[in-house]
Amino acid sequence: MRAKTKMIHGGITGDEQTGAVSVPVYQVSTYKQDGVGNHRGFEYSRTGNPTRHALETVIAELENGEVGFAFGSGMAAITSVMMLFDAGDHVVMTDDVYGGSYRLMTKVLNRYNLDHSFVDTSYPEKVEASITEKTKALYIETPTNPLLKITDLEKMAEIAKKHDLLLIVDNTFATPYWQQPLDFGADIVLHSATKYIGGHSDVVAGLVVVNSDELAEQLHFIQNSVGAVLGPQDSWLLMRGIKTLAIRMEAIEANTQKLVAFLQSHEKVSNIYYPGLEEHRGHEIAAKQASGHGGMISFDVGSGELAEKVLQRVKYFTLAESLGAVESLISLPAKMTHASIPADRRADLGITDGLIRVSVGIEDHEDLIEDLKQALE
Repeated sequence: MRAKTKMIHGGITGDEQTGAVSVPVYQVSTYKQDGVGNHRGFEYSRTGNPTRHALETVIAELENGEVGFAFGSGMAAITSVMMLFDAGDHVVMTDDVYGGSYRLMTKVLNRYNLDHSFVDTSYPEKVEASITEKTKALYIETPTNPLLKITDLEKMAEIAKKHDLLLIVDNTFATPYWQQPLDFGADIVLHSATKYIGGHSDVVAGLVVVNSDELAEQLHFIQNSVGAVLGPQDSWLLMRGIKTLAIRMEAIEANTQKLVAFLQSHEKVSNIYYPGLEEHRGHEIAAKQASGHGGMISFDVGSGELAEKVLQRVKYFTLAESLGAVESLISLPAKMTHASIPADRRADLGITDGLIRVSVGIEDHEDLIEDLKQALE
């Protein structure tokens, strides 16, 4: 099946017993057993739920992986993956990583002696130099949040294989429609499914896909032990979102390209970050490993004061956390998504007070351009 067809017909579809074309919401906590220890595939909904299983099946197919897992949030997914490692282990992470991931590593998991190094993974030589005898994994975000840096997945897979490391990729920005990291040698791919996969600002969830039964067994043990599972209603919402993911991503990217062209022409805008631009440092690699460039743009307006005024004046861009919805969202990373990162660290990364991040939606692009224009002027 091709990508669009797979999003409609992949995984478990409908209900054979009733003929329903949509997987039912199995709002149930426990299941009748035919005898002691003799169940019909499900025994307790923390361990497994039919609606969640249907979602996990389709995301595994979309990412060309072996087994999928659905978590209560993107951060629950990331935390559970990090629990694959032991105290004293070391993880190399993309430096321009989501603020919540940075907070998890520096404020929570460090208390359990899981060590880390933040590295600009768009430079393979820096990744190689940061690996120690205790390194167990490379954790890559590409494109990154909010500077849209691109990391070469094939090169990372080579490095990971050379040093016997797991390669973990946060694929949230690209989505499985534009990019499949497992095809390039990744071992684990994860998503904040709250974003593009859900796509309607109505669900919080995380998804993980692994490339082996061994990793699947380990991760299922962790998920079941800590209870970091997604409920059946939210699982159903994600399956509904997946059915329109392809057409949403195409519409979003078409809008994004037009907004980028407008921003390039505006005198108050500088440093536009978008992988679709030929002058973007990672453009060629992005074109090699992804079939699209997505709907995220970051750009600098020179000062925090002007940035906040822009955010106050827009009408069709919703000032909010998150991204990837049908409605366009706008934020100030330094004070919102990346506020947990110290100011000096943000400055080193290039996350200035004047940096605005836009998640483009599916509104009419002319309305969006006119809205940004009046807000900037």
